[in-house]
Amino acid sequence: MADSDTLTNALIGAVVTAILSWFVPLAPIAGGAVTAYLQGAEPERGVRNGALSGLLALVPLGLLGLAIVGFVGLFTLDPVGTAVSLVVVVAALVVGSLYVVGLSALGGYLGAYLYEEYGTPENGTRTDERL
Repeated sequence: MADSDTLTNALIGAVVTAILSWFVPLAPIAGGAVTAYLQGAEPERGVRNGALSGLLALVPLGLLGLAIVGFVGLFTLDPVGTAVSLVVVVAALVVGSLYVVGLSALGGYLGAYLYEEYGTPENGTRTDERL
């Protein structure tokens, strides 16, 4: 696929991650794998595409964290409580970033590997040459 489709495929993978994360443990692996498989990249590029998908999946998490800090600051009217909640949210975002982006990159590698083994650019399935 063209490089212009990279962002589209990463968005699809981010949506897969966001939806599956409510039900499936280690869901970022699936999102990264979908991204790399749709991109049809070699494993090295698959890792980058999966990581991009993970970064895009972090956007809702960051917005949720900012909303939490805003609500704590609004309802407590205590600068110390707001500062503590900000530190907790930043720490959660760092740990969440490592989790989501790391697993998405792993999924990107696996998706690119699966594409090399079973997919072709012509029809999406590989013909078995061994028969």
